[in-house]
Amino acid sequence: MPARTGRPPKISRADIVSAAHRIIGEEGVPGLTMRRLAREVGATPMALYHHVQDKDELLLLLLDDYASGMPRPELPDEPGDERIVAAAVAMRQALTGVPWAVEVLRADDLMSVHALWYPETIIDAAVRAGLTPEAAVDLYRIIWHYTAGEITARAAAARRREGGRTTYRGRLFADLDAAELPRLAALGERWEELTARDTFEKGVRAVVRGLLRP
Repeated sequence: MPARTGRPPKISRADIVSAAHRIIGEEGVPGLTMRRLAREVGATPMALYHHVQDKDELLLLLLDDYASGMPRPELPDEPGDERIVAAAVAMRQALTGVPWAVEVLRADDLMSVHALWYPETIIDAAVRAGLTPEAAVDLYRIIWHYTAGEITARAAAARRREGGRTTYRGRLFADLDAAELPRLAALGERWEELTARDTFEKGVRAVVRGLLRP
């Protein structure tokens, strides 16, 4: 095949963001490199640096692009439990389909300006409910870690269950010794079903109530 001659194809920042979304969605954060992205858009890594300085700036673009397209839900007007829980549920719903974003955000450095609505809403509701600003930040951080952990765990479990394969945990619980572990053995056949239930709202509600009324 003859070598391609002439000017390389012109790429835009929108092209880069679109290609990066495809790569990170399929291969995760480790798979998104400037070299890999350059191949995806048919350019050289050097050409990408005219649009983004480094991978961190690229990740920020992806976060902001995704967050800017997420609608803000209607929340209860009153401060306190229900408003905080509703904001936490909305935050979880926004991130459930993009576990790569949770991975980036858990590093505690990169974040989207468009996504700051979630901590602002939770902290404001907590302060209006009587917490100090410092305690309100603690409450938000506890909710965030609970949310991030829940999303990450569910995403990992879903990958393990792909194709309907029997998991090691399922086989383990099916053969437990009832004399040594009677409660778990009794639940053995239902263990995967029970632990797959969505308990996020129940959990975050308990967390919020406990922290608002210590």
